[in-house]
Amino acid sequence: MNSSALSPTEYNSYYQPYIAALGNSELLTTLKEGLDSFADFIEALPDEKLTYSYGTDKWSVAEVLIHLIDAERIFQYRSLRFARNDETPIPGFDQDLYVPSSRANSRSKKAIALEFKAVRASTIALFESLSKEELERSGIASNSEMSVRALGFIISGHLQHHKNILKERYL
Repeated sequence: MNSSALSPTEYNSYYQPYIAALGNSELLTTLKEGLDSFADFIEALPDEKLTYSYGTDKWSVAEVLIHLIDAERIFQYRSLRFARNDETPIPGFDQDLYVPSSRANSRSKKAIALEFKAVRASTIALFESLSKEELERSGIASNSEMSVRALGFIISGHLQHHKNILKERYL
């Protein structure tokens, strides 16, 4: 399943830049390629950069990395619920409340990379298990309709978006 098959009605327009960042990619391929390449990216970061922030009101590198892990878990959970026909609307989450509680700046690169790999492996296992019909199911999250397959692409696109920001503004 390629991202070009998505309809703009399958996700909130807020997520369009994330999906566009992937080009015309295949869902499972994109998720799998991100597993090792992003873990390698984390491991290659200079240790002294982990707590660096380019502004007083900006997250540190470690906080961005943990934000990616947290968001992937949330998007994965939404995917599971919608794939299983759970029609209960899911509220949004305030990413800015998660960051201070994450203790990201006290964590090592190795621990962050291991956690990312575990979460991404779980995401891949979930999406590999889903049928075409399940991927096309949708539900309401943050007051917007979202399809399971759109959530899969949002996971990869969100990671790519923040990786680009890390390269441009932090490194």
